[in-house]
Parts: sequence; C-alpha cells; structure tokens
Amino acid sequence: MNKSELIEAIAEEADVPKAQAGRVIDAMTSVVGDALSEGQQVSMVGFGTFMVRERPARSGRNPRTGETIQIAASKTPSFKAGKALKDRVN
Repeated sequence: MNKSELIEAIAEEADVPKAQAGRVIDAMTSVVGDALSEGQQVSMVGFGTFMVRERPARSGRNPRTGETIQIAASKTPSFKAGKALKDRVN
C-alpha cells in the first residue's frame, strides 16, 4: 500500500474527504518526525512506538575493494509494534 492508497483507505474508513485525510497523514508524519528529531518517542497504545535508536561506530568492509573502513555512529528511526498490532497480524 502506497501513500495515495493509504489516504484513500483512511478517507473511506473515517468518512472524510481524501484531501482532509491527506492533510492528516502529512501532519502525522511531520509531528512524529519532529518528535523523533528532538529525541522523544511517540507511543500509540495498541499500535506501537516510534523511537530513535543509536547505532555505535563500527568497522565494515568495502565490498568492491575489500578495504576495511570505519563506519561512524548514527541515530536511526525505529518502530516497535504493540501487542494489539502483533496479534492482528498473526
């Protein structure tokens, strides 16, 4: 399912116009992104939790040359599914 299909499904489920559903999706992604960039986590009970995980620096290997390289530490967004979502999928 891509973004336009998601907007269409939400509009139908919530009985709202597609334009309004699109604005809601855009607002949600913006708010979640802003919260994560500030180091916060966003929890939606029954759905899951968006959080930032820290990846430590490590050494890797350039597959083309075989040369060992140093990979810098970084932060990456992560999602942990809630119990209700896991149960629904299984």
